Amino acid sequence: MAWPELDSGLWVLIKMFAAGLLYDCAAFSYAGIAPTLYLLALPEKIYAAAWHRLAVYGFFFIAAFLLAFNLAAEYYFFYEFGVRYNFIAVDYLVYTNEVLGNIRESYNLPVTLPMVTALAVGALWLFGRRLAFSFADPLSFRRRFFNALPVLAAPALCFFLLDGRPAQISENEYANEVAMNGLYAFGSAFRNNELPYDKFYASGAPEAAFSALRASLAGPGVEFKGGGLDIARRIKGRGTFKKLNVVVIVEESLSAEYLSAFGAARGAGTLPNLDALAEKALFFKRYYATGTRTVRGLEAMTLSIPPLPGTSIVKRPDNGGFFSWGSVMRDLGYAAKYIYAGYGYFDNMNAFYSGNGFDIVDRADFSKDEITFANIWGVCDGDLLSRTLKEADADFSAGKPFFYMVMTTTNHRPFTYPDGKIDIPSSAQSRRGALKYSDYAIGEFLADASKKPWFKNTIFVITADHCANSAGKTEIPVRNYHIPLFIYSPAHVKPAPVETLASQVDLAPTALGLMNASYESRFFGRDILNGKAEGRAFLSTFQKVGLLKADRLAVLGPKKYLKSYKWDEAAKTVTEAPADKALEDEAVAFYQGASYIYKKRLNRINTR
Repeated sequence: MAWPELDSGLWVLIKMFAAGLLYDCAAFSYAGIAPTLYLLALPEKIYAAAWHRLAVYGFFFIAAFLLAFNLAAEYYFFYEFGVRYNFIAVDYLVYTNEVLGNIRESYNLPVTLPMVTALAVGALWLFGRRLAFSFADPLSFRRRFFNALPVLAAPALCFFLLDGRPAQISENEYANEVAMNGLYAFGSAFRNNELPYDKFYASGAPEAAFSALRASLAGPGVEFKGGGLDIARRIKGRGTFKKLNVVVIVEESLSAEYLSAFGAARGAGTLPNLDALAEKALFFKRYYATGTRTVRGLEAMTLSIPPLPGTSIVKRPDNGGFFSWGSVMRDLGYAAKYIYAGYGYFDNMNAFYSGNGFDIVDRADFSKDEITFANIWGVCDGDLLSRTLKEADADFSAGKPFFYMVMTTTNHRPFTYPDGKIDIPSSAQSRRGALKYSDYAIGEFLADASKKPWFKNTIFVITADHCANSAGKTEIPVRNYHIPLFIYSPAHVKPAPVETLASQVDLAPTALGLMNASYESRFFGRDILNGKAEGRAFLSTFQKVGLLKADRLAVLGPKKYLKSYKWDEAAKTVTEAPADKALEDEAVAFYQGASYIYKKRLNRINTR
């Protein structure tokens, strides 16, 4: 929870509660518009009627119940994400089955719902007498009109005064979140689900931006095609092309902080198979997620594009026909598949992957015999990876090299899995148990794969979509973007630690580089193992985007916001620093360039 992370001091608390009161009043003023207009227009005879009295009491009870339920929901949401309602909550409106199922399987509803009902009954008892007085002496239209004026003026004033902005009372982001009202934050997120870069963010001359972009992407074997406002280039492989199979396993919410290989004590003994890979694989020690949601990570790995402000490309309309990792592998003669534990309609995954060079295998394709355990989010990791082995066997038998993106779900609340596999029972519903089971499934998968005829010619990539926790004191808490990356292939990849700072956008070019692939590229990432030793990482929230290089972080935000920070990797802290113009200009170049290319459809196979 946030309280231990809050800055101490009476003044911060005063501002927090003052801002909270303001946003509470704003939320309630908006909520009061509909009932105020209704009561204003209602004839007195109807208002005093017996049936209408019952209806008003019923409405009041329902409203009180929903407010109490929202109180519980906000608590659970904050506990899970460390923030008030945001775009995640907006997205979840679409997927009621998964969300309600997750709530049912994760939280103690037999206790929560009676408590919520009791609060609603208590509110009805407390205010019921005042309602009775109003029925006994209904107001004339004239009096109701003048009473309604300030009630209706209040939301109009709040709209212009607050302008949908989140609370900004402190440099501590936890304090800002605590000061918000959840319902107000939800409405704000609903209104601002996309943010056009050129309208809200710092920009420079396009020619200068693309010149900086091309310089950053230049390196050995890179030949740009023409000039101007584009990054199209030819990548030449370092040697003879190796037509190796590629299996990318994306572990849900696998933070680096849980791996002992990173020196972390938090997950000691939880991930023995992954920790062992640190000595058997290319182990990227400074690898960072681009965002805080699965779709953001998948976007970065599949399209190799920095995170555009607003919602992920995966969830946007017209999200097909991109130059993607899948399209490159298809052109190289591969069977490309997205293999998902859940139903791929969730978060628009099926539409995105089927439109960008992949065939889909999701939960709907699993037979009953293939499912030993499933929860609301999908089949367990063991079942998912068993199906991956079957897909690989089938493609190998057909003489087709294969490329798979495999997305797991076990390490997601409610943290349930089949019993009898590890020493932590599923009933504990603990993240530690989910992590340990996921690691067990990885170990079993690699052991089974090693017996297959295709194993020696396969590269296994094991990474994460994002971290388990995303909230922090600062705008972009860098430590909560640190994820593992292992590239394992005993016959083709020499084990070694990789210290270069890297991003999810670099995964596709790096894997293709290990295969000595030559291809046309529109990727924003680069082969980390070839060329510049200086790395960089792209980080984002919904509105803020950042560029991390060495120990400096540049953050861009709406209203042309631009700020520099110092990143202390050892202490895992971010502190405000003097403006770093060179880094800020490079950040603007990347994000402005990415937005321009997306808007002009220059990273599409079909640029219609």
